[in-house]
Amino acid sequence: MTNTLSVRNPRTGIHDFDLPVLDRQTVVEAARNLRLGQPDWNALGFSERARKLRDLADALLQHIDPVAGALEIDTGRRRIARMEVQSVAAALQAWAGQIPASTGKVWSDGISNPDLKHTSQLVPYGLVGVISPWNFPLILSMIDTIPALLAGCAVMIKPSEVTSRFVAPLEAAIESAGLSSVLGFVTGAGETGAALVDQVDAVCFTGSVPTGRKVAVQAAGRLIPAFLELGGKDPLIVLASADIEAATDAALRGSVQSTGQACQSIERIYVDEKIHDAFLARLVEKAASVRLNAGDITKGDIGPIIFEKQAEILSAHIEDARAKGAHVLTGGEIETHMGGLWLRPTVLSGVTHEMRVMTEETFGPILPVMPFGSLDEAVRLANDTEYGLSGAVFAGSLEEAEAVAEHIDAGAISLNDAALTALFHEAEKNAFKSSGLGGSRMGAAGLQRFLRRKALIANTARPLPLAALSEDTE
Repeated sequence: MTNTLSVRNPRTGIHDFDLPVLDRQTVVEAARNLRLGQPDWNALGFSERARKLRDLADALLQHIDPVAGALEIDTGRRRIARMEVQSVAAALQAWAGQIPASTGKVWSDGISNPDLKHTSQLVPYGLVGVISPWNFPLILSMIDTIPALLAGCAVMIKPSEVTSRFVAPLEAAIESAGLSSVLGFVTGAGETGAALVDQVDAVCFTGSVPTGRKVAVQAAGRLIPAFLELGGKDPLIVLASADIEAATDAALRGSVQSTGQACQSIERIYVDEKIHDAFLARLVEKAASVRLNAGDITKGDIGPIIFEKQAEILSAHIEDARAKGAHVLTGGEIETHMGGLWLRPTVLSGVTHEMRVMTEETFGPILPVMPFGSLDEAVRLANDTEYGLSGAVFAGSLEEAEAVAEHIDAGAISLNDAALTALFHEAEKNAFKSSGLGGSRMGAAGLQRFLRRKALIANTARPLPLAALSEDTE
């Protein structure tokens, strides 16, 4: 440990927490200790590891008050902070119930050569590194960690330096569940994350595209896998047949839940010109009624902007849109309340793809609405992006929505709703374009990422002598 980093409280704007910044040597020692515990952990087998994950779920719920309390301070959100803890406990229980059906060796006869037979062994990576972002500190620290532990890996987590207060109370829960020998944290900024990548056998990163590229390059230099879940610019296409009341509900929630600080947030809305004006009017009405959760944390709908630098990006996108002819129909200004930074849901009309708000990741409660004249145009606009994380289609029927969704270049499409990947983790998906790299973190594939398959090939006949391959002719 070399120094500390001063951390800001998003509700007050006060830097009121000193985060330990671990130097490279400390990270090396932490990795060494976790590696020492991994062989015994792997030797437990899937069933016993699953039992230990259930123990961790119980311990986490027993520590819910201090863990959720720390998350509340770091994110400025009370209800969502508690939901994060409950969600991770539920994920631990769910993964514990997903033990592979067959983990023993099954020999198969060869087809090309019946004298040969083969089986396989699943070998976990020894140490997996997880680098997580600031928007959902606990969930995104654990979303890759849990299946990696079930696979038999040890895990070292580097949470965002913006929101790391939860680490100490979570470590207490990990200790009480008896998992501290294979699950640990290292805290600090980018240098700590870079040190982590140099010590692990595989790395999982959730965050921005620019930082994800750096992680990928560093991992490639070491020839280790990098599983990247990066940014998004999720579109919502609303067809003329859609129920406007339901579609505006989904659009608003999908855009401003968690103050829009979610990778799966809806950031662009394309509406059939036949219903555009009615949709926009109703969306504005609903957005204008959203209450800031300022002052009394027990009241209101959306919390503060967690990361102060994000407020600068939101303001820049709004001003760029204004300068290029967009109309701000609600919100539009960064507000300061009791030292925290806030943005009311900001509905924009008159937007084009010449504006940053339609092409760059916003990560805030901004809802730009643009009309389209044909389905081909809607799909072209939705796909006019470097991102391909997720998206949504709203239509009068599931079949109509599905037909459009099949043409959107993104890893998960919500049908007749929005941002469903935040609620449903069972469907396997891959990020498209610059939104990520590697296997699905969702579904059964989320476990398989952490297991290497070793082939064991046996000859049941006499081995061939060298003479059998001689160039000599008879």
